[in-house]
Amino acid sequence: MDSLVFSINATSPIFLTMLLGMLLRRLGMMDDRFADYLNAFVFKVALPVLLFQDLATQDFVAAWDGRFVLFCFVVTAASMAAIVLLSRLVVRDVPQRGEFVQASYRSSAAILGIAFINNVYGSSPTTMAALMILGSVPLYNVFAVVVLTLTAGGDGSSRPSVESMVRKAAHGVVTNPIILGIAAGFAWSLLGLPVPKILASTISNVAVLATPLGLMAMGAQFRFRSARGSLGVAGVASLIKLVGLVAVFMPLAIHLGFRNQQLIALLVMLGSASTVSCYVMARNMGHDGVLTSTIVMMTTAGCALTLTMWLWMLRAGGFVA
Repeated sequence: MDSLVFSINATSPIFLTMLLGMLLRRLGMMDDRFADYLNAFVFKVALPVLLFQDLATQDFVAAWDGRFVLFCFVVTAASMAAIVLLSRLVVRDVPQRGEFVQASYRSSAAILGIAFINNVYGSSPTTMAALMILGSVPLYNVFAVVVLTLTAGGDGSSRPSVESMVRKAAHGVVTNPIILGIAAGFAWSLLGLPVPKILASTISNVAVLATPLGLMAMGAQFRFRSARGSLGVAGVASLIKLVGLVAVFMPLAIHLGFRNQQLIALLVMLGSASTVSCYVMARNMGHDGVLTSTIVMMTTAGCALTLTMWLWMLRAGGFVA
């Protein structure tokens, strides 16, 4: 019951904030143009600062576990490859295929990871969440830039050459604000640079805006009529996100000897709701974001139950204390 209450408390504010965006649109306080400005701010400023904050304050040298980081990286890469292959069978529309792929693998790792472990083990042991973020989030974002770039722009008849698309994808990776925020945070941590109180407070003030503003913008631009045609595809993506990846990779993690905090961090990486940054990035890279917002809403509504189910199973099996 405690796990169910925690999961509901963690996910219901996300869902309600999206509904607030819808309400503000109906009240005439937030139109599509304003939501576009919010998305641009979250993508270029707030999310990079949030990821910088998550990584810069961690002591990766002292807590390093190369085997765990490598596992996170390999599993993330394998998930992406499998979903890309599946997307060719499930999604015919090329731009929607990019959104399907991104939202099916990309979890709320940076936002939920530390909070989930803190709830289970207390306020101090967050190193596994930080290492999970390091092993998965950079790859999340690099691959998202590539797949969204290569699938943007229509049905393929008027798309540019492969060479120009690869060039554009590479440029998108090295200039992507979220990737730059991750790189800066990791470098800051490795160099052991201090974070003065004034700077830490400023960073925190900006970082805390990322999730609520992104969610409200997504809610304001969500259209039930447009989403109706993508419910089947969104349902498949949600099933992959909340059930499929955990069912495939968690037994392997247990077999390899990962336990406790490591498994909780992996559970967040594999089975938490699709992150709002999926929508922010899709909108900022030439996609309409309808399918992405539908998947985010469905996985957010469902993960309170699925995360609780997985946590109960891990505890019942004696793998999580």
